Amino acid sequence: MAPSLNLVGAGHVGRALGRLFAATSALVVQDVLTRSRRSAMEAIAFIGAGRACDDMAQMRPSRVWMVAVGDDAIAPACAALAASQPLAGSIVFHCSGAKASTELAAARAAGAFVASVHPVRSFADPQAVAGAFAGTWCGVEGDPEALAVLEPAFEAIGARPVRIDPAAKTVYHAAAVFASNYLVTVLDAALRAYAAAGVPESVARELARPLASEALANVFRIGPEAALSGPVARGDFATVARQQDAVTRWDPATGRLYEALVAPTSELARRKRGA
Repeated sequence: MAPSLNLVGAGHVGRALGRLFAATSALVVQDVLTRSRRSAMEAIAFIGAGRACDDMAQMRPSRVWMVAVGDDAIAPACAALAASQPLAGSIVFHCSGAKASTELAAARAAGAFVASVHPVRSFADPQAVAGAFAGTWCGVEGDPEALAVLEPAFEAIGARPVRIDPAAKTVYHAAAVFASNYLVTVLDAALRAYAAAGVPESVARELARPLASEALANVFRIGPEAALSGPVARGDFATVARQQDAVTRWDPATGRLYEALVAPTSELARRKRGA
């Protein structure tokens, strides 16, 4: 018999994972608690299993508890859980990319084993995620007793767990921000710079597309050192200075962004030359 699973919170992440666990029988979805009975019933309908509860006291004891709430609500929700449920020997985990399993200290103090499992993908569309979860990397850390149960359960729904250092959890999450959010910011600067040169927006995207696509493909194919090109890689700092001055005169904020990128790009170029 697969371990039972209770959900405290069932937003996009909780619903998608709950549906996957229920469909594969990796974990048996038991009780679901959300902010309202209506949302709990909606979550259960999406998951295809579970029983709605109005408060933590109504929830039955469970082998596994998923605290699927917002980052800042994890510790308070865990404290409330520890105060209302017998947790000794159970497993309590959350799915935050920014917070470590230490947020579940109240559960650990109550005798539970704790962990965090962070699927590295967007959950904006839970149905799409549930339909194409196979191959998703998950950063995992926590008590060995918890991971001994959670890693096989996540592998059963198609996840690829990778152990991370809980002390560096914030840096781990920042990696995703660099790889996704800040990449978009840099590309926005490129498109605005093209527009400042009189290039129509639709054409600017087509000018940037092959440069960005090929650079990104090269990073993952041959590594960032080999993929780096351009004036910094060539050591042409006269061109870099002219560009920085021109960009700053056009838009001071974007000029500061350009300037901030010169030093780390120079360090990458140094690694390229030493490779």
